[in-house]
Amino acid sequence: MDRPTAVIVLAAGNGTRMKSKLSKVLHPVCGRSMIGHVLTAALTVDPEYVVAVVGHGRDEVGPHVRQTAPGALLAVQESQDGTGHAVRVGLDALSAVAGSPEGTVVVMAGDTPLMEGSTIAALVAEHGSAGRAVTVLTGEVPDPHGYGRIIRDEHDGVAAIVEEKDADPQQAAVREINSGVFAFDGAFLADALTRITNDNAKGEYYLTDVVGLARAGGRPVGAFRIDDVMQTEGANDRAQLAGLGAELNRRILTRWMREGVTITDPATTWVDADVVLAPDVTLLPGVQLLGATVVAEDAVIGPDCTLKDVEVGAGARVVRTHGELAVIGERANVGPFSYLRPGTYLGADGKIGTFVETKNARIADRAKVPHLSYVGDAEIGEGSNIGAGTIFANYDGVAKHRTTVGREARTGSNNTFVAPVRIGDGAVTGGGTVVRRDVPPGALAVSAGQQRHLEEWVLRKRPGSAAAEAAAAALATGDGEPAPAGGTSHPAAPEVASETHSERQSGEPQPPIA
Repeated sequence: MDRPTAVIVLAAGNGTRMKSKLSKVLHPVCGRSMIGHVLTAALTVDPEYVVAVVGHGRDEVGPHVRQTAPGALLAVQESQDGTGHAVRVGLDALSAVAGSPEGTVVVMAGDTPLMEGSTIAALVAEHGSAGRAVTVLTGEVPDPHGYGRIIRDEHDGVAAIVEEKDADPQQAAVREINSGVFAFDGAFLADALTRITNDNAKGEYYLTDVVGLARAGGRPVGAFRIDDVMQTEGANDRAQLAGLGAELNRRILTRWMREGVTITDPATTWVDADVVLAPDVTLLPGVQLLGATVVAEDAVIGPDCTLKDVEVGAGARVVRTHGELAVIGERANVGPFSYLRPGTYLGADGKIGTFVETKNARIADRAKVPHLSYVGDAEIGEGSNIGAGTIFANYDGVAKHRTTVGREARTGSNNTFVAPVRIGDGAVTGGGTVVRRDVPPGALAVSAGQQRHLEEWVLRKRPGSAAAEAAAAALATGDGEPAPAGGTSHPAAPEVASETHSERQSGEPQPPIA
């Protein structure tokens, strides 16, 4: 395949039927904008130049084009006077940089996200080998409404392309349609665009009129017909956009399944175009993999997960989890009902468990945060275990601070770590502890006061309640202990401090409000 001189992408339209503040070509489909998909296909043929013709929403479309295709030339079509005028604007921008175009120039529409690079490559190859002035990409559809019709001559060559508003009944019945994708001889195209007119029903300069000029000048014109005509479909409104998204997702899932990925329920699975999956990955129902997510072999995702820009290691298991900009190590376990916010790193064989939220946290190999915890701005060392209900209190109302837990530490349930604080290697914290100062390696940290009892408080404060009746019945046994259930005696309770009568009289605390 000869390298094309340029690919010109037409993206100046208003897209009023989208009824959106966002330019039509910027609407996303499977993780890329519509024009992002088109540019990706265009770059497959390695053109010397990419030219984007912009107009409506140029301040947003232009930077987005250059983000996708660095070095792309931008040409501004101030007034939308037809496709022929748009291509002329694009050629002027190209000529200003590279001189009069030679070689092949490809023209594409910016709103055809299913277009594949291999199709553009095949079009360019056939155009070059046939030595044509114009090659148009075509397809046959059951309902050609809205498309330009391909009119063939007696030798089955392309005689003309007739726009629907200009077609007579016989021409309108033709089902072979113009896709809007062309390969041109660059020098011929530059000359022909100076000779087309706007003498038609819409008063616009049609790019398709170049075909008639080529025929009149004895230059060869041909069609490259594809069976997969869905590639040429564009989106003019939100309903069409959703339809293209569903079709593109179906194609993406089919490709991954053929490359060794198990997808148990394609109907409830969504995978963006830039996601990378290894063989033997399993996706269970209700999975969405978005952005630049990468999943390594033997990992199992789902059910019911949404991961965006997440890296999942080999053999990891992720269940009912929402994650973004996070890394999950090999053989790690996440979920169910976990929330991995940006900056989360979970090492190999680690665990982030049920109802755990993490943010800007590095959790080392074999470390575990199994239950009901918030871990923000933290570092947890290798092999450490964080007790249930732990809060890493990282915000003091003004600034965020970091907590560090060392290696092989064991922290109790219902802990609060008031950052900045450090728990040393091998340290232990007791249940209910609030850690405000650094804990030395190997130390036990406790902060709870001695337990006390306000005896018979329920009988005095809540007389007549079910709780008071139960307490009275228990106290009636004679020793003040609850009657054993099923004849089983209770284990001895640890010694606690009992409050004296004089202490009770000095003031009793009120019960907590539920």
